[in-house]
Amino acid sequence: MTDFLPFAPAAARNVTAILPVLSEYLPRAGRVLELGAGTGQHAETFARAFPALDWLPTDLAPALAGLRARQERSGLENLQPPQALDVRAAQEWPQGPFAAAYSANTAHIMPWVSVQAMFAGLGRSLEHAAPFFLYGPFQRNGAHTAPSNARFHAALRAQDPQQGLRDLTALESEARRHQMILSELVPMPANNFMVIFRYEQ
Repeated sequence: MTDFLPFAPAAARNVTAILPVLSEYLPRAGRVLELGAGTGQHAETFARAFPALDWLPTDLAPALAGLRARQERSGLENLQPPQALDVRAAQEWPQGPFAAAYSANTAHIMPWVSVQAMFAGLGRSLEHAAPFFLYGPFQRNGAHTAPSNARFHAALRAQDPQQGLRDLTALESEARRHQMILSELVPMPANNFMVIFRYEQ
């Protein structure tokens, strides 16, 4: 097992604000699918906070070594071994159904085609009425919610034209294509939102 545990300062900062929202809206038991788990800090924290939930972290293959090290070090029985998942590859999606899904700071990094694939995959993977928690910065009605978000969006687009802050209207439209409705929009610190979709099929 590697001695290296990846660490993201942003994940350490935002987890304290995210936890109360999850506490209010997560189901009391079942399996939770995390998309783009990154360093695994959120997965470990939330698995520890919700012992009745089995938390499955997923990410692209290069992230798995760090995720696996964190999962093994945690000693948490309900933190599942991580799985490789490119959301565009339908055959890689883990077997559902899941009682909930979660993803933080991913939609603005993914190309739009991957955002579409994410919703399509969730439409195949969630239980009826299961929530999907999508955290991060977003546009509303075609406008940024803060000057810092506009600067961040411009920096992302300069780095890769396929990246950038997504508009909530576009996300809601994509969700509806896969039987999900926007259930809650929770303002969060640092000009972020927790967007909660709910699978209605």
